[in-house]
Amino acid sequence: MRAAIRGTELFFDVEGQGLVPDGNRMRERPVAFLVHGGPGSDHTGFKPSFSPLADRMQLVYFDQRECGRSARGGDPSRCTLDENVEDMEALRRYLGLGPIVSIGHSYGGMVAQAHAARYPASVSHLILVVTASHAGFIARAIEIARERGTPEQADAAEKLFSGRIRTVEDMRWFSAIMGPLYAVRYDPKVADGWTNERLIPGLAAQDNAFRPGGFLHSLDLRPELKNITAKTLILSGRHDWITAPEFGEEMHRLIPGSDLRIFERSSHMMRTDEGEAMIDAIKGFIVYQPSRRNEAPVA
Repeated sequence: MRAAIRGTELFFDVEGQGLVPDGNRMRERPVAFLVHGGPGSDHTGFKPSFSPLADRMQLVYFDQRECGRSARGGDPSRCTLDENVEDMEALRRYLGLGPIVSIGHSYGGMVAQAHAARYPASVSHLILVVTASHAGFIARAIEIARERGTPEQADAAEKLFSGRIRTVEDMRWFSAIMGPLYAVRYDPKVADGWTNERLIPGLAAQDNAFRPGGFLHSLDLRPELKNITAKTLILSGRHDWITAPEFGEEMHRLIPGSDLRIFERSSHMMRTDEGEAMIDAIKGFIVYQPSRRNEAPVA
C-alpha cells in the first residue's frame, strides 16, 4: 500500500487485526508504527522478527522517503531526520490514527524519539531499541570497532561514518565484514542487514546522513527529550558496538519516567541475539504500562 504525502509516496504494510471480537463486543487494539534504521535501510528487517507483536497490536511497517519500496527520484536533500519525522506524523494522520505505539530501531529510534518529542499527543508508548540521541555515538562506534574488531572492521566503520559506503556493493561488503560485531549470535548463513537481498537500500538517504557535513554528524536530540510524554521503554544491548549501552543510559536519564533494560547477550542485532526476550519485553511493557492519558492496559 502507498500513501501520497508531503510531495512523495511512502510504501506501508499492515500486519494484524485492529478490531477484534471480545465477547459480545468488538475491541480496538493499539496501532504500532515500526520505524526502520539506516538511514538507507527499509522495513523488511522487521519481518518476521517483530511479527509476534501482531497478536497484541496492529503493526504498520513503512519505508522512509527514498528508501525501500517508497518513491524514488525526489530531492535527496530532503532525506533528513527532520523530514522523516514530519513524514511519520503525516502518515499517522493519513491513516486517521490517534496516539500510536512507536517502535524505533537504531536510526529509526532517533526518528521515533524526535517524533515523540515534537508531537507528544501523537504517541502513547515509545519503544527505543538499540539507539542513541546524538552524534556522539559515531566517534564511540569507531572507537569500539578499533578496540573489539579486526583492522578490516575498524576500516569499515571509518568508511561508513565518513560517507565512503556509497553503492549497493559497498553496503553489502560492509554488512558481511561487520556482521560479527553486529550480532553476538552471528550466523553468516542467515542474511540480515544490507546483505539481505529483500532489502532495497536508499543510497540518497545513506549519503545524506554520513557524508562529510551530513546531518547525523551534528544531530543532538537531548534538549528535546524532556518534551516526551509517552510511556517509554529503552532497550540496549550490552555488546552493541554502534549504539553502546551508555547511550541508552543517557536517554533513560533524560526521558521523564522512562524504563531502561539492558540485554546482556545482545549486540546491535537484538532481534537475532535475544529476539524472543525482546518481543516479550515489548509486549509486557504495552500490556502493563498504560499511557499517561489514563488508557486501560491492553488485553
